[in-house]
Amino acid sequence: MLPPGWRLEVHAALPSTSDRIAAAAEAGEPAGLAVLALEQTAGRGRSGRAWSSPPGNLYCSMLLRPGGPAREAAQWSLLAGVALAEAAAEIDPEPAALRLKWPNDLLRHGAKCAGILAESALDPEGRLAWLSLGIGVNLAHAPALPDHRTTCLGAAEPPDTFAARLIGRLDHWAHRHAVEGFGPIRVAWLALGPPPGTPITLREGPVEGGLFAGLAEDGALLLERDGALHSIRSGEIHRLG
Repeated sequence: MLPPGWRLEVHAALPSTSDRIAAAAEAGEPAGLAVLALEQTAGRGRSGRAWSSPPGNLYCSMLLRPGGPAREAAQWSLLAGVALAEAAAEIDPEPAALRLKWPNDLLRHGAKCAGILAESALDPEGRLAWLSLGIGVNLAHAPALPDHRTTCLGAAEPPDTFAARLIGRLDHWAHRHAVEGFGPIRVAWLALGPPPGTPITLREGPVEGGLFAGLAEDGALLLERDGALHSIRSGEIHRLG
């Protein structure tokens, strides 16, 4: 059962659920639309990378209209990560095996089992006109990646059932964000992220790597290197440990 205000479209196949959400958003669709495809023919991940989309996994994108300043866009990827980890933990027999990797991956025993693609558009005043959160989860298959180990969740359920579970957790955290701001999400993310002091290598960014030192109040990655603290607002972690 979906939270009030949410609608779930289920398609046998789509090129990309995120493209469907973007088109709907630009056409004026209200917040709360979720689009689930049982298969994607042109799925994509971060930085335009192809996202293999065989039947059996989750491919779902959700439309939000938070209306906040543009700088808050990155926080929603972290919020989605918390919601995703909680939804996965509800069915995984080893919930402690699930950890978040900044800014957009869910790991199980260190291997990638899900990813998040956040896309947004601004209104003429520079605020968030709409936000799309595209989430892919390895429920039945773990397609190989050239630079990451991959795995499935420890238990599977039908994609539409997991989508409803995920939307429920996303709705919960979206309401908390509206009332309390990013603070509670930051606390929840840190409880699911790497332990402080974990060595990190960055794929891109102002420094190559260092030690994980938490999240800044705006959601930026804090990295300690050579006694200095660096705040990373773009890029991604390539390797933990």
